[in-house]
Amino acid sequence: MLPYSSAGEAEAALGRAMTPAESAWFTYSASLPDHLLYCHNVAILLVVYTIAPLPFALLDILRSPSPPKLQPRAPRLSPAQILRCYLDTARILLLTVGALSIFSFPVVQAVGIRTGLPLPSLGEVALQMLVYFLIEDYLGYWIHRLLHTPWGYDYVHRVHHEYPAPVSYAAPYSHWAEVLILGVPSFTGPALVPCHITTMWLWFVLRHVEAIEIHSGFDIPFNPTKLIPFYGGAEHHDYHHRVGQKSQSNFSSVFTFCDYLYGTDKGYKLHKASLTKLKEIAENNLEQAHLEQTRKSDFDKKP
Repeated sequence: MLPYSSAGEAEAALGRAMTPAESAWFTYSASLPDHLLYCHNVAILLVVYTIAPLPFALLDILRSPSPPKLQPRAPRLSPAQILRCYLDTARILLLTVGALSIFSFPVVQAVGIRTGLPLPSLGEVALQMLVYFLIEDYLGYWIHRLLHTPWGYDYVHRVHHEYPAPVSYAAPYSHWAEVLILGVPSFTGPALVPCHITTMWLWFVLRHVEAIEIHSGFDIPFNPTKLIPFYGGAEHHDYHHRVGQKSQSNFSSVFTFCDYLYGTDKGYKLHKASLTKLKEIAENNLEQAHLEQTRKSDFDKKP
């Protein structure tokens, strides 16, 4: 709750006029307690989870040949199966993230997540997003490796791997314990580099959208995320799901440098090399067939 009774009082405290964004924030949040603002995380997460995967799910349902599936031979889920995945995941998210939002608020206050004015600049937000993604990726890498130990996989992580050919709505589909465990690297960034509550909302939105994209199962041409240095994307993570329980490759959730540094990308590199070799063989065979057809046509034309 903002400690100002009027916009004029807020501007006097700032020593300047509020920006349009700050005016909108003042109007919305002035009378809302901080705990309630923090609990917006639950609603934001559910809205993003409902809407963001929908375009990919429609491509699956419509059996669209373009963009191509990363696992084209894997059976596609029916609308009923996709709906069941959504409902099961939404229930787990509501229960786990909802409970966490209630009980973790004292921690949020203690680390310095603020709700007041001024709002952060775009540059500040951009730098914080970069730091949060790097921290989440590094910690998430090691947690993911632990979840692939026999005990971690059998009792927790196997639920997430029930979809060997992942779909967008299966991005957060997990055991309730895994949802809580993976909340640790997501919250560590804001805990180490405190931000405004609106920045934390944006961080959770971007992280969730990124998870949905890498679980989409589609290789999207001209995807702007391919321009991000070291970004793994759907192809990188899809291989991890393809291998499943015995996977020792591609544990990183966002970037690829941890897998490179710690040598857990070897299987993926071999897989990529074999695909390239098969493509070259197929192209050579096609070229040979074309030459044979051309020679036959020339021979048939002779008197």
